[in-house]
Amino acid sequence: MAFRPPYLHRLTYPFRVLGMGLAALPIGVVLYDLQAAWPAWAWLVISCGLWPHLAYLWARRSADPYAAEARNFLIDSILAGSWLPMMHFNLLPSAVLVIVVTADKVNSGIPGLWLRALPAMLLATLAVGLAMDFEVDLASRTAVVLACLPILAIHTLAVSANLYRLMSRVQAQNQQLEEMTHRDSLTGVDSRSHWEDQARRLLKRHRDEGVPASLLLLDIDHFKSTNDRHGHGVGDDVLRALAQRIRDTLPADGIRGRLGGDEFVVALALPTEQALAHAERLRVAVQALEFPAQPGLAISISVGLAAPPAAGDLRAWLEAADAALYRAKHGGRNRTEQLQAREAGVTP
Repeated sequence: MAFRPPYLHRLTYPFRVLGMGLAALPIGVVLYDLQAAWPAWAWLVISCGLWPHLAYLWARRSADPYAAEARNFLIDSILAGSWLPMMHFNLLPSAVLVIVVTADKVNSGIPGLWLRALPAMLLATLAVGLAMDFEVDLASRTAVVLACLPILAIHTLAVSANLYRLMSRVQAQNQQLEEMTHRDSLTGVDSRSHWEDQARRLLKRHRDEGVPASLLLLDIDHFKSTNDRHGHGVGDDVLRALAQRIRDTLPADGIRGRLGGDEFVVALALPTEQALAHAERLRVAVQALEFPAQPGLAISISVGLAAPPAAGDLRAWLEAADAALYRAKHGGRNRTEQLQAREAGVTP
């Protein structure tokens, strides 16, 4: 189901006032040239002066403002259609009216409205034309041309500015959405899918260009006990604190992500010797974390380190780091373990 903004009438109101107010200029010049009777001038005041305000009040007081505003757009087309025969189909202002009311339908964002409004405009043209014997005078003198310029310029610029504003808002929302898909909502590090994409590119660069690469897989020691003892809210605080330590301690160009639960992963464009030093610095920094709201709470991490495998994909690389993490866990926790090249089949 399409989105139905209840405030559509508020967005439309200034454009209707502007468009119909400016349309009154060429219509008025043509009526003057035709020496129109007072009913035509009264209709000009009603349709171009009063109607925009009546339409706004009608929609605002309606139980369904969106539907009421959609009906208002159809009435706009009926009014425009009525003016074509009243101006004896004077070519330029007639074309301007049709184009402007159609552009307003497109600008409204209501799907297919401009197409549904065309029959209403045509019927109004036929009805008024029959009443006026379809008198036709296509020529537009200079005064009429000049009277059309304000609506052509000002209304077009106003609609363009509105579309630009809407497009800018959509682009900003798309950027926020993309950021949300790239980030883990709890910790702020990369989401798993985004991290994996970046890690695959690093692995490809390592194999194609010889760029050094190391993978750190880490998790929190006894995290389940922390959750059981202090609650999941504190557990979330611990995860956020660890993610912040990862950002603060490891190289800024590292690829940091969350695999799930309390497992984090970092890919570094560094040889394993340097990556090992960074992993140890992170481990010590995490051990020093304090949680003022939970006195006595202390955490530690175990880290598994692996260089890229000689063969295989990202999954093989993760499995090598996971094997190193398994060794760290079973070696007493709160430590970093690295698989030797002969154990993991890594690239020398």
